[in-house]
Amino acid sequence: MVQSAVLGFPRIGPNRELKKATEGYWNGKVTVDELQKVAKDIRASNWKLQKAAGVDIIPSNDFSFYDQVLDLSLLFNVIPDRYSKYQLPSLDTYFAMGRGLQRKATETEKTVDVTALEMVKWFDSNYHYVRPTFSHSTTFKLNGQKPVDEFLEAKELGIQTRPVLLGPVSFLYLGKSDKDSLDLNPLSLLDKLLPLYAEILSTLSAAGATDVQLDEPILVLDLPQEVLAAIKKAYSFFGQQTKLPKITLASYFGTVLPNLDTIKGLPVDSLHFDFVRAPEQFEEVISAVGPNQKLSVGIVDGRNIWKNNFAKSSQFVNKAISIFGADRVIVSTSSSLLHTPVDLANEKSLDTELKNYFSFATQKLDEVVTIAKHVSGEDVSAALKSNADAIAARQTSTIINDAKVQDRVASIDSKMSTRAAPFAERLAEQEPIFNLPLFPTTTIGSFPQTKDIRINRNKFNKGTISAEEYEAFINSEIERVIRFQEEIDLDVLVHGEPERNDMVQYFGEQLKGYAFTTNGWVQSYGSRYVRPPIIVGDLSRPKAMSVKESVYAQSITKKHVKGMLTGPITCLRWSFPRDDVDQKTQAYQLALALRDEVNDLEAAGIKIIQVDEPAIREGLPLRAGAERSDYQVWAAEAFRIATSGVTNKTQIHSHFCYSDLDPNHIKALDADVVSIEFSKKDDAGYIAEFRDYPNHIGLGLFDIHSPRVPSKEEFITKIETILKTYPAQKFWVNPDCGLKTRGWEETRQSLTNMVAAAKYFREQYRK
Repeated sequence: MVQSAVLGFPRIGPNRELKKATEGYWNGKVTVDELQKVAKDIRASNWKLQKAAGVDIIPSNDFSFYDQVLDLSLLFNVIPDRYSKYQLPSLDTYFAMGRGLQRKATETEKTVDVTALEMVKWFDSNYHYVRPTFSHSTTFKLNGQKPVDEFLEAKELGIQTRPVLLGPVSFLYLGKSDKDSLDLNPLSLLDKLLPLYAEILSTLSAAGATDVQLDEPILVLDLPQEVLAAIKKAYSFFGQQTKLPKITLASYFGTVLPNLDTIKGLPVDSLHFDFVRAPEQFEEVISAVGPNQKLSVGIVDGRNIWKNNFAKSSQFVNKAISIFGADRVIVSTSSSLLHTPVDLANEKSLDTELKNYFSFATQKLDEVVTIAKHVSGEDVSAALKSNADAIAARQTSTIINDAKVQDRVASIDSKMSTRAAPFAERLAEQEPIFNLPLFPTTTIGSFPQTKDIRINRNKFNKGTISAEEYEAFINSEIERVIRFQEEIDLDVLVHGEPERNDMVQYFGEQLKGYAFTTNGWVQSYGSRYVRPPIIVGDLSRPKAMSVKESVYAQSITKKHVKGMLTGPITCLRWSFPRDDVDQKTQAYQLALALRDEVNDLEAAGIKIIQVDEPAIREGLPLRAGAERSDYQVWAAEAFRIATSGVTNKTQIHSHFCYSDLDPNHIKALDADVVSIEFSKKDDAGYIAEFRDYPNHIGLGLFDIHSPRVPSKEEFITKIETILKTYPAQKFWVNPDCGLKTRGWEETRQSLTNMVAAAKYFREQYRK
């Protein structure tokens, strides 16, 4: 009998219950007990849902208040001294590591002021993890037993689960050395960490866990020999222990083939591979499965929302069964379902035809169960017919194809992706127009999305206020933001984006070829959830999308206001893309639509246009080779297609955040000014990578995901560090990212201090 399995389930709750409770706790409106109850209810609901669906192997410890990697940092006491010195309650220490903490002294507590740990993208997804930070003083010990506690919670409900933990080598390799221990290789700590893993696994076994899932996603990366040796060492160590549960070693998001020799012979019970992202690896990876091991076939997509093709998937699983037998094959999701919305049933307003093509996390439970039943010989003919009908209907849908768009993509030539002159010539024409001071100040785009903004947007969407009333409200918010920026003396302004719900969704709603959800929320980081739009067909722009607001903002100030757009790669990567057309084609379609918008902004008198590409790094294929090289070419070309139709006098900006960026990749975009997240970086080497960047750059100076306010002196110190490496003449002063999630008071204080620091350096450079 073939079993069904899920590698992880969304932890946000069907109606974002976790977000509401967590933010309530941060604001002092929810007690710790109330927060824990919400968390416990979500976990129980998830387990019961999976059991009711008939899933055989149900995960536990896939719940997290903020991030599953940060959970392990807390569990294993990987807590830098700057957090532990405050002796905060465990949960508060955890949140301080994730988002920073700034709290004034009280009668019972000292002043707390600490920045967050670095946050980066989880492989090539839009999920962000908090990077473990190790030092010579790191002392591993267990802080509680979260995986055991949650296993026992499920057990009390009568549900046997398979606890999930990030594996020890991925935990170390995805971490970093702290700023006071840069000579430390985190992998050197493996011998000290492994006994802690063994202890928690042994405790799980004693509690009744028969199986555990250890995720080693780094197995899809290009790994140095020392990492491969560490994998061998870690799992050989586990194999020598006598009281551990059976281990499923899971990889996902790509092919493991270059690391296959390391996987062969590891003493684990099961091996999981992602055959959605890398079906071509099947013929070779089967050689890694030992005679007593099981193969977990990741065949239901954990990263996208398109309905599974049961006929193709069953055929694929049957190949595995023909080799290993039914008892040694598991039908599984390709990865955790963390990256998909919770339940398609919550979508009441989706087009009926389109809805029939989609599958969210809850529906994916039925998919793994149905496939497992089908290949086991059970009668699921009704489900198979319904699925086949949906697959066939999508292939012939009139919603999908637009010949005019396809012809326009086919007509793209090299001239469309090349500016009229190189940067030096453009800059010579731009400088007299803008007349900016040294260390020009700006922000990335958005300003706080207040409750009043959300209420009025909701009223407009429901039709309780007219378009004219809503436009008047938006204009009043734009004026508020413009006057504030003038007051604190920023040099290049933004309109604040009060009309925008999300930097991708807002544009997607105005493009032909997109579909949208009402409750399709997916966790991006912490309590930040997004509703990725869905690319369902060929993409085009029926009319201007942002010109009206930009023109209004520019009309009420003498300073230059940036037009703000989201770039083609970010629109692609932060959507659920089509799986029937290659991503390059979708990116070019988006680039052409944005090119029209950029040109319209310029024609309307907007002289600085920012086209943000924060997702460009996450789109980079995980392994070096032809696919990665091709991506670097076409991703940069898509950006240039969108931005190269303007004259030399128009200044093109772009923004990137929370990724390990390649300067050569950024250089290929040929933007006049770029801004890059930097506040959580703490090594001079990162600055040095951009030292020879030929155009202008702003390295972000404060963390917009944290409520803490940096002082003027802190900004000065940060800028001094940058200027030791980076030339002042090219340096812009700005935050890490947009200010949408921040409150107005902290925004005012942070930007005021930032501007004051810029003016301090202007004085210094005049001397």
